[in-house]
Amino acid sequence: MNFERFIAIKTLKPEGLARPIARVAVISIALGLSVMIIAVAIVTGFQKQIREKVVGFGGHIQITEYNTNSSYEYPPVDRNQPFMAKLKALPGIKHIQVFGIKAGIISTGKQIQGVVMKGIDRDFDTAFFAQRLIKGRMPILKDTATSQDILVSHTLSMLLGLKVGGPLRVFFINSGEVRARRFNICGIYETELAEFDKIYIIGDIRHIQKLNGWTTNQIAGFEILVSDFNDIDNMGHKVFNLVSYNLNARTIKQLYPQIFDWLELMDMNVLIIIVLMVIVAVITMISTLLILILEQTTLIGLLKAMGAPNWSIRRIFLMKAAWLTLKGMFWGNVIALTICILQMKLHFLTLPQETYYMAFVPINLNPIHVLLINAGTLLICTVMLVVPSYIIARITPVKAIRWE
Repeated sequence: MNFERFIAIKTLKPEGLARPIARVAVISIALGLSVMIIAVAIVTGFQKQIREKVVGFGGHIQITEYNTNSSYEYPPVDRNQPFMAKLKALPGIKHIQVFGIKAGIISTGKQIQGVVMKGIDRDFDTAFFAQRLIKGRMPILKDTATSQDILVSHTLSMLLGLKVGGPLRVFFINSGEVRARRFNICGIYETELAEFDKIYIIGDIRHIQKLNGWTTNQIAGFEILVSDFNDIDNMGHKVFNLVSYNLNARTIKQLYPQIFDWLELMDMNVLIIIVLMVIVAVITMISTLLILILEQTTLIGLLKAMGAPNWSIRRIFLMKAAWLTLKGMFWGNVIALTICILQMKLHFLTLPQETYYMAFVPINLNPIHVLLINAGTLLICTVMLVVPSYIIARITPVKAIRWE
């Protein structure tokens, strides 16, 4: 054991005025670190949940024909595209599915509600809606006959008094002609994303093909699911370069820019919280270090009189400050991880669903985020403590020994 570490361990326990100050420093770092970890977990969890819900309704990338109008309906494209083989072989592509879109009106006699029917085929990835199914089952799509099953949201079921197993009549307008279709409600889903839940119903794409007079090979477009959302912009560019000249490939961020711009603004809020918490922790540790130095001025004088260089004495106090920092970080991690895990299991912190698009505070506990916050806090605190430790060089042995 070297000289500095030996002295630091022997004098580790603060005395006098330094004792309550050291406790305050530990508590300050613990609370600051726990706030940073919880804030990052909540914001990233919120962003992840909203992204997954929006992607569930439209995929990561959509391929449709160029369309200048802003309606929900698209001109038909052929299901069999020459670029499909290259698209499926593109690294990062997880799944490709077809879809159809048709606007309609639900009338229950007492209530009228505008809806959008999303037509799906047997290649549709049902994982998103299956996880959010609260009653009934997913639509069963048959090989030949058109399925009458329809999936509606909990919002629509409450608004219109719809129940699983009951009938649903939807009116569609095609070329000025009103055409009605009768469906059987097979299931009710809930994503808590009110803007989508209020309008989307899910059914067989063949209904849309018949209503529009399309062939079985004509669809509204393709939805592409990618492996990594963080690479969605790059994948969108690659897909755009692969498709035919008359088709357009847009990412979900381009389709709903207002939602994703709003989510990106939250990163600034997290950054502000982290900066403020680090500033508080640094100021607290600097104050604690200065008090430790003042409380042990006599020890500094004795060490200097015995020939200890300034840097060795500074290292002693930096080790003591680092120990207090690590102690505070330990308890900060314990507090943050306990709260996050309890929230993930029990959902005791709730939210107004109509405002935040979810019923409880979401948590995304990423180990990399936790490690980076811990490493950054330790590094910044340690570096910032080097400057005030220079005060030790200004202490002379004679005055220090006479301090008391």
